[in-house]
Amino acid sequence: MINRLEGKIILVTGGNGLLGKSIITRLKEEGAFCINFEINHETNSNLSNLYCDITDQASVTSAVSKVIDLYGRIDGLVNNAYPRTKDWGAKFENIEYESWKTNVDWQLNSYFCISQIVIKQMMKQKSGVIINMASIYGVVGPDFGVYEGTEMTMPAAYSAIKGGLINLTKYMASYFGEYQIRVNSVSPGGIFDNQPESFVTRYAKKNPMKRMGTPSDIAPSVAFLISDDAKYITGQNLIIDGGWTAI
Repeated sequence: MINRLEGKIILVTGGNGLLGKSIITRLKEEGAFCINFEINHETNSNLSNLYCDITDQASVTSAVSKVIDLYGRIDGLVNNAYPRTKDWGAKFENIEYESWKTNVDWQLNSYFCISQIVIKQMMKQKSGVIINMASIYGVVGPDFGVYEGTEMTMPAAYSAIKGGLINLTKYMASYFGEYQIRVNSVSPGGIFDNQPESFVTRYAKKNPMKRMGTPSDIAPSVAFLISDDAKYITGQNLIIDGGWTAI
């Protein structure tokens, strides 16, 4: 493994999740020191695990300040956390308006909040990379046929949030480019997570590569975009979907 991220201090939100674990593992393999911003653990001495509620501005401000006080810089931020309400997944006609607003606030608005706080340090450094984890369903509409026969669906707020993130990414890339700060989004296709067999079969049948994705399909591209190998890439949405959106 090439240590192209050697010495870089990288924040990853939601690092205890399916994608988050894989992303952190890959970044570490490439030499980065990762700080896992999570609500589900305590803060340790070197901040590799750092308690942070990304839906709380005060919590985010405190956590970022701790990183800067200890390490003096932030080289990368991966916005990966996925907070959601208990009724997440309700069908469109059954979504409570308050639930809709809460999910937009917890996901889209929290990404803005932490990005705004972190990017102030990056502006001082005149360097830094932000990766926003989006989705193919921020680019194209869902194929609801793959959910037939299951209790699954694609939440309406998910598409709205992920589409918003992709365009927020482009805005930030344009606005902060002069500071040599790069901002890109990554849009995975469906990731296997022990979904019902009928769903997995339907999804794979439609996908040109005939399978769902895995976290290890996504993490290397996140590492690439953070690395200096991508030093002239900004404002882009990298779709990693086995060809789903190509047809």
